[in-house]
Amino acid sequence: MIKAWIEAMRLRTLPVSLAGVAAAWGVAMTNPAGYSPKVVIACCLFALLCQISSNFANEYFDFKNGLDRPGREGPRRGVTEGDITPSAMRNATFITLVVACLIGLWIAWQGGWWLIAAGIVIALGVIAYSSGPYPLSHHGLGEVAVIFFFGIIPVNLTVYVATGYFMTEALLLSVAIGLMGANVLIVNNYRDIEDDRAVNKRTLAVILGQQSVAKIYMLNGLISQAVMIPVWDKMASGWIISALYLLIHVILWRMLISRQGASLTPVLGMTAVTMFLFSLLFVGVALLT
Repeated sequence: MIKAWIEAMRLRTLPVSLAGVAAAWGVAMTNPAGYSPKVVIACCLFALLCQISSNFANEYFDFKNGLDRPGREGPRRGVTEGDITPSAMRNATFITLVVACLIGLWIAWQGGWWLIAAGIVIALGVIAYSSGPYPLSHHGLGEVAVIFFFGIIPVNLTVYVATGYFMTEALLLSVAIGLMGANVLIVNNYRDIEDDRAVNKRTLAVILGQQSVAKIYMLNGLISQAVMIPVWDKMASGWIISALYLLIHVILWRMLISRQGASLTPVLGMTAVTMFLFSLLFVGVALLT
């Protein structure tokens, strides 16, 4: 039972939410007036819980809408396979989201009550990703949602709450992180294309085809480093990070286009870990700047 819940959390994808907050931490370190470490920790917990809740919701609503089937590619789906009851998954989704919202209220208390509006948007995004009248992940908008909810929003808001300022470096970095996060979802949907097509789940991979989304995967990685050029002008050694990232990115892209089905699951995990590694190295460069 515990193994089924751990699988439902999608541990391979959790570095996506950690990467955004880690990147924001690096930017906050460069603020001459300092920053609040406890706020960064709270933002990290908030981001993790939101992603876990989103993963739970995705599994529950895909089962409810008949979009999952036993034996599908990718991680074992606990609800579909009978390891977890639908009601338990539904309750876990909302309990996790409620805990995240409570942490969000504390963050709003630290940074300003207007942040509650941002928190509501994030909570709605968690649910709208897989459910509602127009589920984003079922209409080719999952990658766009990731760019905003795992890149632009968390990086910029974490920096603001931790320092009291919006910073240009945070905006550029948030776009880079968002594009890297979108690549994690691209691998997921590239792998699951046949299962998704069979149940008419219109992911970007289903709509455009594998060759096109593979090109988008490559392009996202290139653009993510192009937007970092102004940031590296202030952090000279950062060029090494971009070079390392691009090297790994090309290797992963070649793995993506040469594999099918379950053999792509490690590529998904490595894409997420590479994103997280980029963020950690950014923090290291920030410490030395």
